[in-house]
Amino acid sequence: MAKKLSHIGIAVDNFEMAVAAFSIIFGCEPEAFEDVADQKVKTAVFAAGESRVELLIGTSPDSPIAKYIAKRGPGIHHLAIEVDDIHGELARLKGAGMELIDETPRRGAEDALIAFIHPRSTAGILIELQQRKK
Repeated sequence: MAKKLSHIGIAVDNFEMAVAAFSIIFGCEPEAFEDVADQKVKTAVFAAGESRVELLIGTSPDSPIAKYIAKRGPGIHHLAIEVDDIHGELARLKGAGMELIDETPRRGAEDALIAFIHPRSTAGILIELQQRKK
């Protein structure tokens, strides 16, 4: 099964400042902005070669990103791995003893299916599996 790094998710507490800083770093504006109501998050996405950098800010105090920032501060939130068959990959990982946050996928940015692996199973790194629409 083909896998590749889809994006690095970065939790920010000042969206406008972060977008401006990353626009300078990458020498361009974000390729996309999106409000993901289900996840209570707003994103800005920058192309980074074959991968992307996704800036994330919570749109509600009870959003996962707002809670993350309140607990840990801004910074790298997750690594997203693109997979061809998210259902099969979740079954494989669960069978291998990985602790899943999501045993069934949910909708994420760009209408992709996403699911998370708990950091306890991944050396402290939150991993997002992502299956893009074909």
